Formats: sequence, structure tokens, C-alpha cells
Amino acid sequence: MLQLSVLLNQKEEIIKRLNIKHFSAESIINEIEQIDEKRRKTQTELDQLLALSNNYSKEIGQLMGQGKKDEAELKKQEVLRHKDHISELQTQKNQLEEELLALLVKLPNLPSSLVPSGKAAEDNEVVRTGGPDITLYSGAKAHWDLASQYRLIDFELGNKITGAGFPVYLGKGAQLQRALISYFLEKANEQGYLEIQAPLMVNALSGFGTGQLPDKDAQMYHVTEDGFYLIPTAEVPVTNIYRDVTVKEEDFPIKLTGYTPCFRREAGSYGKDVRGLNRLHQFDKVEIVQIAHPENSYRILDEMVEYVESLVKSLGLKYRILRLCGGDMSFASALTYDFEVYSAAQQRWLEVSSVSNFEAFQSNRLKLKYKDKNGKMQFAHTLNGSALALPRIVAALLETYQKEDGIDIPEVLWKYTGWKRIN
Repeated sequence: MLQLSVLLNQKEEIIKRLNIKHFSAESIINEIEQIDEKRRKTQTELDQLLALSNNYSKEIGQLMGQGKKDEAELKKQEVLRHKDHISELQTQKNQLEEELLALLVKLPNLPSSLVPSGKAAEDNEVVRTGGPDITLYSGAKAHWDLASQYRLIDFELGNKITGAGFPVYLGKGAQLQRALISYFLEKANEQGYLEIQAPLMVNALSGFGTGQLPDKDAQMYHVTEDGFYLIPTAEVPVTNIYRDVTVKEEDFPIKLTGYTPCFRREAGSYGKDVRGLNRLHQFDKVEIVQIAHPENSYRILDEMVEYVESLVKSLGLKYRILRLCGGDMSFASALTYDFEVYSAAQQRWLEVSSVSNFEAFQSNRLKLKYKDKNGKMQFAHTLNGSALALPRIVAALLETYQKEDGIDIPEVLWKYTGWKRIN
């Protein structure tokens, strides 16, 4: 959530920057200005009445001490009249603050100056590419056919148990999942990330804190009876550990990691692009989160990008890193880098990670602050990234490493699987 003071003081600049995200903010900001003016006037009148009532209360005490009961009684009646008006003003102020918040949460985060212009994915900027060029044997198969041939994943069984987008992993397919999770967590631990095992459901406050609510409400599974939401990513519970917390400046950066299943409705997803593991309603992911000093957050973002790149490199996959354009960025992000791996049999790129800096956008919602050297309270910066999401990594591994008589797996996974090949 954008800070109100910044919004009002830099109105034209904010409208201009949000245009990069193809978001028209002028009418919303104008309405925010009008409501805030009413709120400030109400607050001023309320403060004046409260001060007057306090003075009257002191005078009543003095009059009673002097034996002037009639005069004291008149003052008491005045205080009662003020009390009713104070109650009305307080109700009015609360209502205006609610209206103000409802408008503020509609505004996305401001894009960084590094964000390229553009409307859609084809306008994203390729930062760099890496990994080996891949030449498959004649007759190479897509991962869904390999999963069926080697009995690694049963999509129809998942459809029977739950529905489309909830696959069942079998045998070496399940073991490969577990191996990747262990590998990604161990590498994160080596980089100084504290491992967190977080709840898989969160309340509405947590969803609001990281920006999923109300913006992504339609994509989240909602347990209506309890008011809980199944998490779309570990980012939500892990970052919310620090909701309503003031951290010490010397504790920056705070580095957290967690593995969770993730749940997303992915409404409106159809066709060949969602076949197999390309798009699921439930999938596994290891997430990394950092809480940083604002002066260092972009250096830390670069470090996180380098770390995720090292994971993809270690798996021997062809990849590319994209800097997302304004039109393809998330609601809450100030700058995002996407990682895509090449699906050799499908001959297409698959996104496996987004690494983002949210600056103070989430912290303002979370009330996540620190005290600076001058003793002033400031909002921290939050960052997170997938390190990594499993389904498309598995798809790329199966397709890249397939041979006519089996599927090899990268050497870095051998100690986690206990085997080197899927036969």
C-alpha cells in the first residue's frame, strides 16, 4: 500500500509512474484527496472538542471545590452535549478512514525506474541467458508422456481424487519431488536463510498484509466457514511473521526460507499451454524471503537473482532471466525478474521463478518498521523469490535429460534420490 503522505505530496509523479503499469490512478487519487481533506477537518474539530471538554472537566472540579455546585452543574450539561458531538465526530472520522483505506488498497505499487515500458509478456526485457543448448533424439517426448511411460505422475488419478490440476506423484516421481525440495532447502540454508515450516492456511489479515487480498481474492481458495485462505505461496505466511513488528536496524537483512504446497485457482487457464505440469492448482515450491534496510534492498535483489540463477545452473537447464515490463508486473511489485527454463520437447519457455522487490509496499500494510539512526520509525523493504517452483522444473528435467532408454537426473540430486536414472 502506498503511503498517504507520499501520495498527496507527489501526486503528479505517482500518476505518471503508475501509467508505466498501465494503471489509471488520477480519479482514485483525486477522490483520496477529497476524503482526506474531510478527514483532516473532522480530526481538527474532534481535537478541539476533546480539548474543550478536558478544560471543562478541570473547571468542574475547581467549581465543586469552591462550593459552586450550580455553576458546576451547568458545565456538566455542556460536557454531556460535547460528548454526544464527540461520539458523532469519532464515528464520522472512522467512516472516512475506512473509505480512505478502501481507495488506497486499489492502487498498485510504484514501478522502479528500472522497469521497462511495455504492455505484455512479449515486451519483457531479456537480461541474460544461460545453460546448454539442447538437442533431443528423434521421437523425444513431452513430459506428460514421459510421466505416463515411466509411471512418475498420474494426472487422471489426481482428477479422480480431487479434480484437474491436482496430480498424483508416484514412485520415482514422488522421490524426485522430495529430492528437489531437500536440495533447494539445503542450498538456502547454506546461504544463511532460516528455514520456516509455516501454516498452509492464513487469515484475511495475512492475505492483506502481503497484497494478495483484495487484489487476488478470486485466485485464492477460501475456507469460508473459518475465514481462512489456502496459501498461494509461502511468501504469505513467512512474511507475515513480521506483521506488526518493529525490527532492529542491526538485524538487517532478515533471511527466511520455507517449503510449502501452494494452491491457486488459476481461473481461465485452458489449452495446450496448461497441459501436464505447465499449470496446476496445487504445486510445491521453496520460497526465499528477505526483510531489508531500504538503502540495501536493490543490492539484495541482485544477490537473490544471482542465487536463483545458481540453482538453475546447477540443474543443467537452459534458462533466461527477464526483467518484467510495467504491464506484466504484479500488483505489489516494484521490480521483478522472472526465470524461465526451456522445455525442450515442447519447444517453449516455462516460468519457474519470480524474484521481486516490493520496497515499502507490503511493509506499510504489515506495519513492519524499524527505528533509524535518528530514532525515527521507518518502513522496512521486503523481497521474495521462488527458489524454486517444482512443476516446471520437473517438466524441463524430464524433457531435457530423456534418452531413448531412460531419463538421467542431474548429479546434484543423486545424494537426495539415492539413484541416478529413471528406467
